[in-house]
Amino acid sequence: MDFIDQIKELAARIPKLRENIKTEEATKNALVMPLINILGYNVFDPTEVIPEYTADFGTKKGEKVDYAIFKDGNPVILIECKNIDADLDRVHASQLFRYFSVTEAKIGILTNGIIYRFYTDLDSPNKMDDKSFLEINFLDIKEPLINELKRFRKESFDIDDLAPVACELKYTREIKQILSKETNLPSEDFVKFFAKQVHSGPLTQNVREKFTVITKNALSQFINEKINERLKFAMSENPSDSIIEKTDGQEITDTTEESNDGIVTTEEEIEGYHIVKSILRATIDPKRISMRDKKRYCGILLDDNNRKPICRLHFNTKQKYLEVFIDENRKAEKNPITELNEIYDYSDQLVNTVNNYGMSK
Repeated sequence: MDFIDQIKELAARIPKLRENIKTEEATKNALVMPLINILGYNVFDPTEVIPEYTADFGTKKGEKVDYAIFKDGNPVILIECKNIDADLDRVHASQLFRYFSVTEAKIGILTNGIIYRFYTDLDSPNKMDDKSFLEINFLDIKEPLINELKRFRKESFDIDDLAPVACELKYTREIKQILSKETNLPSEDFVKFFAKQVHSGPLTQNVREKFTVITKNALSQFINEKINERLKFAMSENPSDSIIEKTDGQEITDTTEESNDGIVTTEEEIEGYHIVKSILRATIDPKRISMRDKKRYCGILLDDNNRKPICRLHFNTKQKYLEVFIDENRKAEKNPITELNEIYDYSDQLVNTVNNYGMSK
């Protein structure tokens, strides 16, 4: 059973078990420990996982955090668990905040067995942020978030690779929350921003009220139009018009005229982009890897140069494809993938592609 299936199986158990989980200890045993195991850490091996981990903090002695996950003899992830019915919005992760500053751990997780909130120290070194950079709800689990969770598996956990991703995830999540709030109930500042650009007169109370309704309707219409454009494009797409599924030694050509109209960069495309950067991190400076989204595919380029494609992500249809370049002449083939983690299976091809450009760190 692969990682995604294991996560979905654990999530499916929660409604069945919830009525019988009455305590924090039961939450840990039934839900949290199984997740730690799925991530590849042995909860019965004290060199990997220490329950009730103690790290004295100033005058605070003997306080414990529920789990500490170790790597190379040092704690790297701290987990604080609450009862399954606990409202994490009302819970203060006090032990996590304290232990974060006195251990080498760079990831703190607060959970009630259903919701997992991931924290790090983006705002101030060695001080855990007040806001999480990632939140996963196992009762409303989304595949792109499962792919983010894969980063915390024992076999792939790398804090150096995780730091820039955490930064992007945190601020993307916060901006999306702001946009969601403003779309449903536009604030006065948000309304003024648009009104001033289209209305030349003074912004009286009546004008502001009028533009509050106009702004909300305009945003709703804009979002719906973009969704409809995306759906129309997906329904009308015919890959055979300009691209060969398997080249059999022939170079893939692209004759479609590109336009910014209708282009929507998805979370999966962003995730795929970061996976490629992670793969190539040891070969080139990740800053030289860029993403350029188009209607039919999302291109990943070296030095933002169309003449130096690294790969293409074809994620706009039900069947996802990773297009890789198989020789120095940029002959390519599209490979079907079922989950983003399969991009790692093409690591050698991606490295070879970059090396064929004669580009190294």
